[in-house]
Amino acid sequence: MIQSRKENIQQSLISFFTTRVVYHSMFWIFALILFVILDDTSQNGFWAVLGTEFINVTIYAIIVYFNLFYLIPNYLSQKKFVTYIGLLILACLIITPLKTIVFYFKLFNLPERDALIYDMPGYFIFTVIVTSASTVFKIITDWLRHQQERLELQTQTMQSELRFLKSQINPHFLFNTLNNLYALTLKKSDKAPEIVIKLSEMMRYMLYECNEKQVTLEKEINYIRNYLDLETLRQGKNVEINFSTEGNVRNQKIAPLMFIPFLENSFKHGLNNLISKGFVNMNLQVEDQSIHFVIENSKAEALPAQTHKRSGGIGLVNVRRRLNILYPKAHELVINDNPKTYSVELKIDLDKQVLSVDGQQFT
Repeated sequence: MIQSRKENIQQSLISFFTTRVVYHSMFWIFALILFVILDDTSQNGFWAVLGTEFINVTIYAIIVYFNLFYLIPNYLSQKKFVTYIGLLILACLIITPLKTIVFYFKLFNLPERDALIYDMPGYFIFTVIVTSASTVFKIITDWLRHQQERLELQTQTMQSELRFLKSQINPHFLFNTLNNLYALTLKKSDKAPEIVIKLSEMMRYMLYECNEKQVTLEKEINYIRNYLDLETLRQGKNVEINFSTEGNVRNQKIAPLMFIPFLENSFKHGLNNLISKGFVNMNLQVEDQSIHFVIENSKAEALPAQTHKRSGGIGLVNVRRRLNILYPKAHELVINDNPKTYSVELKIDLDKQVLSVDGQQFT
């Protein structure tokens, strides 16, 4: 409760101080204090100096906001550079004598009044410097804001893509599995209840675990084993399925359902086209900061290579896209399509930061 209240107060303070009126006011107050400190006429008294510098800061604020709200939007932003520079200098030329006149009446009874005429070139130069600095500041802040907006748009796009890709993967696998279950049900096979149980476990994983941006590798491997158990029940003795793991899988995390499209591809477009026996061999090597996944399956020699390449369907297309979004420049995917075998090798560098689904982490 107390922690929540502190966070609310902190958020309110941040929101207050980042309001344009507030931080602009704070800037001019700081400028006024700085001008008072640097004023070399302190012998005239604090209030006299404060009044003089208040007028000084006010005049600078007028020319700065005239530049920010009129000159820049209407000329600089429209790429009318020569006109902009000309009007900026003209504005400084007009404001400088006006400033001198104001100071003349302010210092009417003081000896500093006589030096005002000689100070005009200095006033003009400093006014140009201040106004130009506001232009540079405006350009920088607009560029930073544009970069932030671009980043937010990119993040939103990636979020949408990730959600869309994951929504495609889950129904895609479910569709394949239900087809298998339907075929066994028609045959009144005793394997059907076991498939239902396995499918229930897998659906639980997809519904409750896969909503996270990352899952433990141990859970992902358990999901793979359930998938392979389903395929073993369906394929029977005609298929040899081997799956081995090396290394510590408990302390690693990975994006969910990253390997399943490769398994689907191996069974659907490899083994399912074989008449005689076939195989699927998988190996997962886990190191401290990397994962190396290899899967190889046999395929029918009569199956044209081009057909097999197309047969990856949405599964392999999605996994490529997910890898590019989640592990940019941190993965290596190699696919080899040979006359008798089809293999996939995937390496993922876990040391590099993964894009968050909430869009708050970037590589």
